[in-house]
Amino acid sequence: MKNYTKIAVIYGSDSSEWEVSVKSGQFTASQIDGERFDVYEVFARFGQWSVAAYRLKGQERVAFAEGERPVIDKTDFSAVVNGEKVRFDFVYIMQHGTPGENGLMQGYLEMLGIPHSGCNAFVSAITFDKFSCKSYLKDVDYVKCAKDVFLRKGEVVDGLAAKAAEQLGLPMFVKPTDGGSSFGVTKVKTVEDFDKAVDYAFSEGNMLIAEAAVVGRELTCAVYFNGKENVALPVIEIITENEFFDYEAKYQGHSKEVCPAQIPDALRDEIQEVSKKIYSHLGCAGLVRVDYIASEEGLYFLEVNTIPGMTSASLVPQMVRAAGMSMTDFLSTVIENS
Repeated sequence: MKNYTKIAVIYGSDSSEWEVSVKSGQFTASQIDGERFDVYEVFARFGQWSVAAYRLKGQERVAFAEGERPVIDKTDFSAVVNGEKVRFDFVYIMQHGTPGENGLMQGYLEMLGIPHSGCNAFVSAITFDKFSCKSYLKDVDYVKCAKDVFLRKGEVVDGLAAKAAEQLGLPMFVKPTDGGSSFGVTKVKTVEDFDKAVDYAFSEGNMLIAEAAVVGRELTCAVYFNGKENVALPVIEIITENEFFDYEAKYQGHSKEVCPAQIPDALRDEIQEVSKKIYSHLGCAGLVRVDYIASEEGLYFLEVNTIPGMTSASLVPQMVRAAGMSMTDFLSTVIENS
């Protein structure tokens, strides 16, 4: 058992997902074992990092007023709390989007020698970029990847809309390569809608992919390392009343999540096994979630989430409950084995 005593849960981000990140981080902090650890909540956005709240072993949570939050010293990732300098043993990263999901926060912590949850800086950078991640998986024989077209902001490709439609078919999805929570994503049904979708995707990032739409059931599975082996959690099916699993569907009740998914045992077993293979192939660590479309042609990879949502209603907590575990015990396992 590792001798961690003071854990920082860092949340907030420099992306459109920052509010979701705060909710995920606060829930995660509330579920970390309060008998084993002192837990500090660090809010970080656009370079302003401070301690928002803390909970000492066996005590109640104490929140700071916004103007009174102790500032993080970035030279060693510490803070002076109630007159005492606090050095964190471990950082649980709950920042959706940059800098927590794309490797920047991981690289900073790794340079300081501070252990953290999840994947290392390199793997985080690769998996956060949808095009790069798919490139690592395009030649494997256990999952399919939809056809796509890559575009960098500022590139000019004559007749791109028509070329994309010819190559990918309609409908297609246009999305930023490095976004989350469906920000910047459009389901394009006509060639005339393509340019507007491109502009929307570029409002969230500097690179995008247009991707062929795959018809099928949307399924997701999380994997973690328990100290001995990679373990797949129960599969969830996502059923949405919207065009796709967009922001409203994710966070405003326009979807139904079935956990465990009511799918054939063979498909469940395939998804769990494929998820573990992807986890190993990409070099993941800690907890990740992998999203799929199960179509008549086979299982299609959508994306990897190395910092999946962790509000009380999020997908991973549902999986953990379905597996018969408490969130506190589960998070202790993740902390011990990241």
